[in-house]
Amino acid sequence: MSSRRPQFPRRSRRALSMGVVGPLVGALAVALAAPAEAAVPAGFIDTVAIGGLSSPTATAFAPDGRVFVAEKSGVVKVFDSLADPTATVFADLRPQTQDFWDRGLLGLAVDPDFPARPYVYVSYTLDASPGGTPPRWGDACPTPPGATAKGCVVTGRVSRLTMGQEGIAVSEKPLVTGWCQQFPSHSIGALTFGPDGALYAGGGDGASFNFADYGQVENPCADPPSPAGTNLTPPAAEGGALRSQSPRRPAGEPVLLNGALLRLDPDTGEGLPDNPFASSTDPDARRVIAYGGRNQFRFGFRPGTSELWAGDVGWDSWEEINRVADVGDAVVENFGWPCFEGTPKQAGYDGANLDVCESLYSSGGQTAPFYAYNHSAKVVATDPCPTGGSSISGIAFESGSNYPGEYSGALFFADSSRGCVWAMQTVAGLPSASRLVPFVTGVNAPVQVLTGPGGDLFYVALGSGELHRVSHPGGSNRPPTAVAKANPASGPAPLTVEFDGTGSTDPDAGDTLSYAWDLDGDGAYDDSTAARPTWTYTAAVAVDAGLRVTDSHGANATTTVRVTVGNPEGLDPVPVIDSPPGTLTWSVGETVTFSGRAVDAQDGELPPSALSWRLAIRHCAANGTCHTHNVQDFPGVASGSFVAPDHEYPSYLQLTLTATDSTGRTGAKTVDLQPKTVSLDFTSSPNQALLTVGGTQERTPFSRTVIAGSINSISANSPQNLPPLNLKYAFTDWAHGGERTQNIVAPGTSTTYRANYRLCWLLRPC
Repeated sequence: MSSRRPQFPRRSRRALSMGVVGPLVGALAVALAAPAEAAVPAGFIDTVAIGGLSSPTATAFAPDGRVFVAEKSGVVKVFDSLADPTATVFADLRPQTQDFWDRGLLGLAVDPDFPARPYVYVSYTLDASPGGTPPRWGDACPTPPGATAKGCVVTGRVSRLTMGQEGIAVSEKPLVTGWCQQFPSHSIGALTFGPDGALYAGGGDGASFNFADYGQVENPCADPPSPAGTNLTPPAAEGGALRSQSPRRPAGEPVLLNGALLRLDPDTGEGLPDNPFASSTDPDARRVIAYGGRNQFRFGFRPGTSELWAGDVGWDSWEEINRVADVGDAVVENFGWPCFEGTPKQAGYDGANLDVCESLYSSGGQTAPFYAYNHSAKVVATDPCPTGGSSISGIAFESGSNYPGEYSGALFFADSSRGCVWAMQTVAGLPSASRLVPFVTGVNAPVQVLTGPGGDLFYVALGSGELHRVSHPGGSNRPPTAVAKANPASGPAPLTVEFDGTGSTDPDAGDTLSYAWDLDGDGAYDDSTAARPTWTYTAAVAVDAGLRVTDSHGANATTTVRVTVGNPEGLDPVPVIDSPPGTLTWSVGETVTFSGRAVDAQDGELPPSALSWRLAIRHCAANGTCHTHNVQDFPGVASGSFVAPDHEYPSYLQLTLTATDSTGRTGAKTVDLQPKTVSLDFTSSPNQALLTVGGTQERTPFSRTVIAGSINSISANSPQNLPPLNLKYAFTDWAHGGERTQNIVAPGTSTTYRANYRLCWLLRPC
């Protein structure tokens, strides 16, 4: 670089952006989960590029070498380079960001001309109702309204942050605000710049993940045909997940951003003048270039083209990779959600006989996915990745790496639930599903993949709090070897230790090494950049001091050396969960109280300020594999309560108490809480009618196991032909009453639901 920004004291620098920025308190002091044992193909290596992060969601590499990292809570951090061990808080957007369930700061991009254009772009869940101001709910959702009952309604925002002379954000300019979201998932999504200089943004439908949602729960987003507060009904309903089809609404009805891909002017947030709907009077319509997604969480451009490839998170059955063939043409792709999931019709919405979907089925116009994989199937038959739960969570293309030729131009995609990254290699220059190979397996929740320095693939591991790099040492640059020594390696406290990393080597002539040390064992390499640092330990501790060496081309390696001070065994705090007991079973909507304490060999009984609770849902597949959705944190309290949320079965709650003593040592205790379940038994008269429950269809009689108190959408398909004579029948009524398509709340005991039909014939046609 020809110039470099001034250096400032690392630990005193803070973002200053116009009242929206506050201090970052202790984010790197909390012990993180141990990194997953990721595996890569022979010849590749997987290294931690940046560690010690707190729930990272996105990374962006700046042209001048800086690395920006978004954390889910609303904090944006910046590192001078991959060799920089210490983060600077670039911006703190926590006051206006809702960090709850799958909501938070989720998208990040850097201006292509940075730092000449000193802009960083973010997309986050805005903690405000439509038309309101933050904060509305905080990082929680009380009952009422209940996160999965009526929902804490929020919106989404894309903003431009301006960097000041000190290298941190000094202002935020909101560019786009919208994306009404009733339920706590499928929020805002990725940001990226295209080859045309436009800013591309996306977001989810904000609808329920538990039932076929068409706006039947009070319609708080005021979707047509009725005002807010009205329970919409088929066939005319246009709310819930149907917001993703809003560009097809009749003239005069608002077009929404939910489920759409947007092409924006990065200075104003307006749609570009050559966008397909540029002549519309609706400003949101002018932004849209594609729609019909459920949660287009990650997307990216195929190098050398105007093709935008997007991963769309599915519901019951399919994950999709969708392709916009040319972002600058007049075509507006409709990927079909919620009327379609994958290539097939989505059973839950098909069964509801909604006008929005029925008209799409009859007229056509859905753009089928470029590739889709089923939740119950392997992506690659021999890969070690679990099936069942699935969430596509990353899209990137190989470009300019030293990877073997078979990876040239490959499409990489990740699944956070399966913990894997695959490569779709090319045929005739285009990625082909006939050439799929596993690339990284065993990752702790990959939520973004991207290419970075040297053309290497990087991925963000949300669960382990790390940015990883996958390199191929067989190329022109080979990684160094890290060697660390400690003298003395043990002794009584206080113990001053001299560390030495000069034994580290690099196989490439002319490469120089930089050093970054994690001497306190907190996972962050931010304690020293010297080759031979000194550190004094004042209390009994056993710590694996870490060294990361980075060569002049950005390749790095890590190692640890154990230092034992005094007799540290048993000095971790010991948390105790007094309530609830592990025998507790819960129903949706039930208030569960919790209480706990912790004792520490050094500090004695720890105060409530040293305690932190985390509520999570373990969402499982029928084959027993599970993944985690963090719901809510309760910091600094010894007791509290939560309302048991709704979720499809099988799933259970996990409550974790973490205690931190005065030296930063931690201990954790977890209790698993299983739900009360009931059987919903479905029959029909006559028998073998096709009924829809949630997002799947089945012929009667059949049963579904659900959580007591859960909301379930049911629909009696009509008209339909019934076996064995294939005669046509029309629905007449449910034995329990109610509309043909309705939501039911699972009772506390097993219950039978019978749909009644009549024969269609000449005098009584369907």
